[in-house]
Amino acid sequence: MQIFSFSLLGQSRSRSLGRVMPRLCASALMLGVMGTALTACGSDPTLYSVAAVPGVAQSGGPVTVEVRTPVVTASLDRDEIVRQDKDYKLEIAKGNAWSEPIGDMIGRVLTHDLVQRLPGSTVFAQNDAVSTKAQAFVEVTITAFNADQQGNALLRGSLSVHGDKPGIGPNLTVPVQLQAHLDNKRANTLVAGLSTLTGQLADLAAQKIRALPVLPITP
Repeated sequence: MQIFSFSLLGQSRSRSLGRVMPRLCASALMLGVMGTALTACGSDPTLYSVAAVPGVAQSGGPVTVEVRTPVVTASLDRDEIVRQDKDYKLEIAKGNAWSEPIGDMIGRVLTHDLVQRLPGSTVFAQNDAVSTKAQAFVEVTITAFNADQQGNALLRGSLSVHGDKPGIGPNLTVPVQLQAHLDNKRANTLVAGLSTLTGQLADLAAQKIRALPVLPITP
C-alpha cells in the first residue's frame, strides 16, 4: 500500500509538471520577444542637420547683423524629423532625428548662409559670444519645415528684417512660402531640399538687409 501511494504521488507530480512546463516555456518566449522589441526601440536614431548652401554675395547693408533664434511651431519643435503633414496627420520619419533643436539648427545655418551672402557685414547668431552691437536684426517664424501633400519640400512662415532703432528705416516683414521638388521620400533627400530652401530664405533676407539704411555705430 505504501508503494502504491508513492506511485500515485509521482504520477500527480508528473502531470503537474506537464501542465506547468509549457506555460513556463511560453513565458520565457514572451520575455525574449519583449527583450528584442525593447532593444529595437532603444536603438540610436540616424541624426541629420540642414547644411549651408552657397549663394550670390551682395555688397552694402548694415555693418553688423544679428540673426535671432527662429520661432518654430510646436508641431515641428521635436527631436524626430516631421516627414509630412497630410490628411490632418503628422508623419514622422521613423528612426531619423535632428542633431540639435530645430530652431537652433535653422538659426545657425541661416547665419552661415548670410555670412557668405553679406561679405561686407559681420553676421552672428543671437546666442553667439560676441560683444558687437547689432545694427540690424533678422527674425524668422517657421510654421512648416517638412514635405507638403504633393511631396515637395516646404518652408513656410514669415521673415522680419529691421534696424536697431525704432522708427528709423523700414520694418520689412513678409510672408514666406518656399518649395523644392524632391526625387524620392528618403530622409536625406528631404533634408537636402530643406537646406536649399534655407539658402533661399537667406537670399531673401540678404536683399531686405541691403535695403536698410546704413547708420553709424553708436556705443
